[in-house]
Amino acid sequence: VVDVSLPVGPVLPPPPHTSGRRADQTTRSTRIPTMAGHAQASTTPLLCLPLCLLVLLSSAQRATGMYLDAGGNHETFSGGTVPESFSVRSRNSSNSSGAGAAFCRLLSLQILDLSNNQLTGELPDCWWNLQALQFMDLSNNSFSGQIPAAEASHNCSLESLHLAGNDFTGTFPRVLDHCDSLTTLDIGNNKFFGAIPPWIGTRVPSLRILSLRSNNFTGEIPSKLSRLSKLQLLDLANNRLTGPIPVAFGNMASMRHPEIVSSQASALDGSNYQDRIDIIWKGQELIFQRTIRLLTGIDLSGNMLSRCIPEELTRLEGLRFLNLSRNHLSCGIPKDIGSLRNLESLDLSCNELYGNIPQSISILSGLSTFNISNNHLSGKIPTGSQMQTLTDPSIYRNNSGLCGFPLEDCPNTSPASDEKTGEGEDQWLYYCVTAGVVFGFWLWFGLLFSVETWRCALLFSVDGMQSKIMQKALYHGRCLVK
Repeated sequence: VVDVSLPVGPVLPPPPHTSGRRADQTTRSTRIPTMAGHAQASTTPLLCLPLCLLVLLSSAQRATGMYLDAGGNHETFSGGTVPESFSVRSRNSSNSSGAGAAFCRLLSLQILDLSNNQLTGELPDCWWNLQALQFMDLSNNSFSGQIPAAEASHNCSLESLHLAGNDFTGTFPRVLDHCDSLTTLDIGNNKFFGAIPPWIGTRVPSLRILSLRSNNFTGEIPSKLSRLSKLQLLDLANNRLTGPIPVAFGNMASMRHPEIVSSQASALDGSNYQDRIDIIWKGQELIFQRTIRLLTGIDLSGNMLSRCIPEELTRLEGLRFLNLSRNHLSCGIPKDIGSLRNLESLDLSCNELYGNIPQSISILSGLSTFNISNNHLSGKIPTGSQMQTLTDPSIYRNNSGLCGFPLEDCPNTSPASDEKTGEGEDQWLYYCVTAGVVFGFWLWFGLLFSVETWRCALLFSVDGMQSKIMQKALYHGRCLVK
């Protein structure tokens, strides 16, 4: 048994998956029983992470399950030949040559967390050959380069992959093709580019969380993403996506019936490790962990999407947040927006929407964050129990046609007065037509009798018509007599 503790700096609060009772310690030593049983150990200090790994690798083949975490406060390791689980924790550490490749011999490694460090360089190709690896978190480091491709015989066992907050480049990682067990994918805040591949919707069927925010993805959003029947969080914000919002998004089963997702179990549930995701929730960046399965939402903000908001989105009754701000969306707000009965946050600001705000929005009893500023909307703001709590006028600003609480009152008009006004207009129309007919008739007759030539011409024409009628009458009378 080897027990090593190495202080590397000031103590930081423990991560969410650790106990807070040890947060006040300046050093930490962790003892974990091996498969052979508990054993007493003497303590030997190590100077760096690679040397610690070399001690482990001598007997790595006999391990059945491993846990590696370098996202805590100190570097510690406890174990026998190779422990059933081990922990290496460090804050603000730096990358060492050969350390990345050393992980490749940990064939039974299941959980790898190197988040929130200062690790640099490119990822080793062999990391994707760790057949037992289920959870990998490399977020918030300085990794760079493209994600390496896996071997042809690669059998992807990943359930959760976090690469956010690095400098990765290249197109969407092809290594994730046919990762049937992958439920969480977060590669936001990198430099990935190119189109979002449609095969995500069919070859990564277990995805529940897909975050591609703050990259350089271009092209249209693939409609095949709607085939992800378990998808509950879709974050494509701050890219350069164009075209319309796919109408097929209205068919996402888990967003229509979120209870389907919340009942699903994960292989990580049996461990003391929990999945997590960093999202923008009601205008604030928050990390969700234990309540992650209760969240359902779509964030497509900060792109160049155009055309209308599909009415089909109103079928997603399980949505808790919907952010379509900072695009070029036109037409009006879907009239059945009130069907999103679980909606708590709705942001449609900075678009080109016009028309009235649908009255159905007033029945959203849970709506606490609402923003439709910088559009071309008009009419009276709907009233209702929940709408009356949204008292900030800035959420309606730069819509010159809007009126009503909390903006200026609308002109004092009512349906009854409108009906009376309509009836009065009809009566005036009748009066004008009648007066015009009478005036025109008398004007014609007045001119006829006042002008002598016209009067004589009229009388001669009448006499001529009368003589012709009399001649025809006499002719027909003679024929009858004969």
